[in-house]
Amino acid sequence: MIEPFKKADNGLFYLEKWEREEPGLVAGFTSTAGGTGRYNGLNMAFHVQDQSSVVQENRRKVAELIDFPTSAWVGCEQTHEVHIASVSKSDRGRGALDYETALAATDGLDSNETGVLLTLCYADCVPLYFLDRTTKRIGTAHAGWKGAVGGIGPNMIKKWKQEGSRLEDIEAAIGPSICGSCYKVGASVVEAVRKWYQPNEDMPFSPVRNERDTYFFSLQLFNRDLLIKEGLPPENIHVTSLCSSCSTDFFSHRRDRGHTGRMMGYIGWKEGNYEG
Repeated sequence: MIEPFKKADNGLFYLEKWEREEPGLVAGFTSTAGGTGRYNGLNMAFHVQDQSSVVQENRRKVAELIDFPTSAWVGCEQTHEVHIASVSKSDRGRGALDYETALAATDGLDSNETGVLLTLCYADCVPLYFLDRTTKRIGTAHAGWKGAVGGIGPNMIKKWKQEGSRLEDIEAAIGPSICGSCYKVGASVVEAVRKWYQPNEDMPFSPVRNERDTYFFSLQLFNRDLLIKEGLPPENIHVTSLCSSCSTDFFSHRRDRGHTGRMMGYIGWKEGNYEG
């Protein structure tokens, strides 16, 4: 499988195929490289007890690197739920340089307008990216195990189908997140996930040796399975091999025992690149 996320010299990871084939599209994921502050890296989140001024500076730095001003960013108060908000130019700037103006209780964003950057923060949970190649609609979602079990990935596909997208036109990418060899969960998570599978289907779990009722769980494969179950062609789903826990390129809530910063996933069309 070809790794969809390529690391640039500036430390950012970008969706190489999408950016190459869709001029004007910006889609990627930050790393720890290049920032300052409490977590000795490029922390992009306001809610993790870092200095707001440091987070603002880190965000302005990324804005310059991707040539997408913070005045066009939209951010969310992420609550591990499944609400998806459709945003437009009227929402630009919300949650960009503070937490107070972020969209409340929202874990997914989509838009059919240029000049809007959709942003979400992560430290092990799965970033999902969506692109309709025909309508040019874009979307992103924060899919940890709770959001994934709640169906936030399939919900984006359902929403787009209701709004006229064809399944064959939709592509999805699964970004850097904790891998199935690093993520241990208990039996309650297995039971919550089981509802998505038939009794004879393989689930993305494997027992942890010598640890009772403990399992390795691939959140990346789980999210992929759910998108396929919603009808997305498997060849339209691009899955990363990058693990936020294995690699020091990333912050990891599990690895760092909760004391860590956050990366940011982002997607947007630069102003005027298409007429949605």
